[in-house]
Amino acid sequence: MNEQLEASTNFYQSMSMRRSIRNFSRKKVSKKILINAIKTAATAPSGANKQPWHFAIVNKQEIKDEIRRAAEEVERDFYQRRASNIWLEDLKPFKTGPIKPYLSQASSLIVVFTRTEQSYYPIESTGIAVGFLLASLHQSGLATLTHTPKPMTFLNSKLGLDKTYRPYMIIVAGYAQKSIELPLITKKPLCEILSLH
Repeated sequence: MNEQLEASTNFYQSMSMRRSIRNFSRKKVSKKILINAIKTAATAPSGANKQPWHFAIVNKQEIKDEIRRAAEEVERDFYQRRASNIWLEDLKPFKTGPIKPYLSQASSLIVVFTRTEQSYYPIESTGIAVGFLLASLHQSGLATLTHTPKPMTFLNSKLGLDKTYRPYMIIVAGYAQKSIELPLITKKPLCEILSLH
């Protein structure tokens, strides 16, 4: 029992150090690390074991540049027209805007898709897999950022996947720059998110 408690404590302490990073170095990540992380993600439970996910690793600079251009076009529309004032206010601590340099600077993008046809709970299942993926990348010493421009349908044509693949999320993966400024944020205390019955 003590070993189990120690393992759970160590895992929590490691994960509590995870932060979303927007300043990436250009240092390359080993493809083997990324593949191991995706193998881990693929162990996630899914509705009726349908495993509705698909992971596209993007390392080629020209494709990362294309994805950045398309994402920034979508983001400009979001910031200028679609986002509510409350939403924009909530984003201020993160100093975000329509320009997304990390999409072309980071070593890799992992574009996650879900397949909704002949699947049960595909969104929930893919979400669990993404959680496994982020934890694995963090445990490997990599920095990450989740990015969800809406709509993301441009990703299908950029990566040659038909419309049965629904874009779910872009995970930016790489190494953080040596000097970065992180927003001062806190997590909710346990008393706000936990009830024991």
